[in-house]
Amino acid sequence: QLQVVESGGGLVQPGGSLRLSCAASTFALEDYAVGWFRQAPGKQREEIACIPYGGTYQNYADAVKSRFTISRDNTKNTMSLQRNSLRAESAAVCYCGTGWRAAACVIASVNCWGQGTKGNNSS
Repeated sequence: QLQVVESGGGLVQPGGSLRLSCAASTFALEDYAVGWFRQAPGKQREEIACIPYGGTYQNYADAVKSRFTISRDNTKNTMSLQRNSLRAESAAVCYCGTGWRAAACVIASVNCWGQGTKGNNSS
C-alpha cells in the first residue's frame, strides 16, 4: 500500500524559513507527480506547489511563488518544500501528496497523502 511520511514543520518568527520533507517508503516517487498542499480549518485543501510527473516544471500558488521552492530527489525517494519569508503562523496544516503519473497537479489526482505538519503556513 502507498505510504509517505512527513517531517519538519514547527514555528519560526515571521520572515524566517522552514523546510518540509516527505519520504516514500512503499513506492517509487519517480512514477508520481509530487506536491504540497495546505488546509485551514473550515476550508478546502489547496495546492501550494507541485512538480508533475515526467517533467521538472514547478507550479506554485500565487501567494508563494516568490518565496517557496519545491524539489524532489528520485534517487532518495524524497520530496521537499523550502519555505522562505514565512508569515505569521495560522491553524493551517501542510500535507505532501503524490499522484501516479499525473501530468497535472490537481487534488483529485492525489492517491497518497502525508500525515500533515503544523507550523507557519503558506499565506
